[in-house]
Formats: sequence, structure tokens, C-alpha cells
Amino acid sequence: MTLSTGDTLPNATLLRIGADGPEQVEMASLTKGRKVVIFGLPGAYTGTCTSAHMPSFIRTKDEFDAKGVDEVICVSVNDPFVMDAWGDATGGKNAGITLLGDASAEFTKAIGMNWTAEPVGFYDRSRRYAMYAEDGVVKVLNVEEGPGVCEVSAGETLVAAI
Repeated sequence: MTLSTGDTLPNATLLRIGADGPEQVEMASLTKGRKVVIFGLPGAYTGTCTSAHMPSFIRTKDEFDAKGVDEVICVSVNDPFVMDAWGDATGGKNAGITLLGDASAEFTKAIGMNWTAEPVGFYDRSRRYAMYAEDGVVKVLNVEEGPGVCEVSAGETLVAAI
């Protein structure tokens, strides 16, 4: 399934670092009855993800809050330890962005956003996208054509579309 506007997000188990270490999070529980922004990217600590994608959501976090968004979530096919450290390194955690590791690519595959680039060691990584969902239903979905581009999936583009 490739996700489209109007679709209901599939449930998947993702991971984050909590007070006692790694903890599971169900996507359905994060989205039920809530307005959420989810942005996905190829990998923590990679070029465009670090220099453009995450910073665009840090810059726009207050604008999403003003529009009634309950949570801004970053998903990447990384383990929760990497996501947590990257959140510290980029300032994403300090800005209030939730960082979730999709270590097995369960969510990424379920929404049809997985891709592989063997020459750089990316297997079942995420395409670059940003979406807005209400009560688990996708209202806006912006997907980049290539992994090194961050225009339609930038925070500024999404906040303007809500």
C-alpha cells in the first residue's frame, strides 16, 4: 500500500527512549483523536536530514502548535538510541519534536515509503515525506521525488498547507 490523502494510517509499533530506556509506542495511540504531523526521512545524521529536514520542523514547531497540532513526530528507520542522540544533536528534542525509531521499517513499509540504496548501505529506509493527520486520517501528504531534496516535505510547506 502506498499511502494517500484520505487514507487511515496503519498501526505499527515504533520505539523511543523513555525514562527507563527503550519503550514501544503504537502509532494508533499517538494519532487517535489527535492532530499530528509526521515527517519521515532516510536516516538520522545524514546530510539533508540533518541540515534541512529536521531544522525546517524546528523552525515551524511553534506555527504547528498555533494551528492546534498536538504533536510533531519524526520517524526514521533507525534504532531509538540513534534517534534520541540525533534529537539531542540537532535540537529537535529541545524543540519538542518526538523522535521515533522504526528499526524494522514496519511503519515505513506499511505506508509504502520504503526504498533501498545499496551503494550507500540503505536497506528499507524511508523516503522523505511530511504529513498532517487528524484522528489517524491523512489530510495532507507531501512526498519528495528524491532523498537529497527537502522542499515539498519541509516544515514550512506543510504548515502552509494546514
